[in-house]
Amino acid sequence: MGAVIRGTGSFLPDPTRHNDEVAARVGVTAAWIVERTGIHARHVAPDGMFTSDMAAAAGRRALEDAGWTPADLDLVLVATVSAEAPMPSAAARTAELLGARCAALDVGAACAGFVYGLGVAHGLIATGAARRVLLIGAELLSRWLDWDDRDTAVLFGDGAGAVALEADGGERGVRAVRFGGDPSQREALTLRDGVIRMHGPRIYRLAVRQVSAVSRAVCDAAGWSIDTIDWVAPHQANARVIDGISRRLGVPGDRVLVNIGRHGNTSAASIPVALDEAARDGRLQRGQRVIVSGLGAGLVWGAAALRW
Repeated sequence: MGAVIRGTGSFLPDPTRHNDEVAARVGVTAAWIVERTGIHARHVAPDGMFTSDMAAAAGRRALEDAGWTPADLDLVLVATVSAEAPMPSAAARTAELLGARCAALDVGAACAGFVYGLGVAHGLIATGAARRVLLIGAELLSRWLDWDDRDTAVLFGDGAGAVALEADGGERGVRAVRFGGDPSQREALTLRDGVIRMHGPRIYRLAVRQVSAVSRAVCDAAGWSIDTIDWVAPHQANARVIDGISRRLGVPGDRVLVNIGRHGNTSAASIPVALDEAARDGRLQRGQRVIVSGLGAGLVWGAAALRW
């Protein structure tokens, strides 16, 4: 048995914070932000909204898309590093908001969180421990930013994306998953003492190299060649990182799902938001081959091969 995506959903909070609102504070121009990151705007959750609120909104839309009710779920998984409390989990409150009575678990792998969550969901479905899983990537990183830190303030935004996964013995769904990591690089990206800090150049080099390598590895595991891939859906870290991965893989830009310009880096939410947008506007079609991939704090990285 494999895990097939039956529905997708996403949620992006208001207001939208444009570059000119961020640029002056960190001593740069709006054009400078676009040139170095590809970002024009990002979403910032209002006071009183929490990670689990966004997760539930995205999850509800994925359930509707799949034609499921909360009672159909065996497990709610939330990939996040920005839960409103250490415990109970964001997944537990998300399940409560949805009206689901099932197991609930958070997955913490930062920007690689959705890919890791997909691996967890696929493994549980493959072993028969679960049949229907709601996997959500949700991050509210705006509350962990130093808005005077140029390296991070221009990058991150808030949002949530979700997929409804079901056991299926056919050719569709998750065909392979591969992970890797290098804990000696854990200081390159941290959330400590309430603030995100990042070593941008180091992250860039590692992301391009390792995400490209693990994407090739997962293609090999699935028995696919790179030139047969219909879509690459990378974590939306930075336009330069996405372009570097695309060039290193030899995948044309028109086969890469990119939305960072409108949403910024939404960490674990970025891949499922991109999948939902592409599914709803018709770019993603049944039977297409898709690679999802990302690198996150730890440092950890991973990729999954999907037959849509």
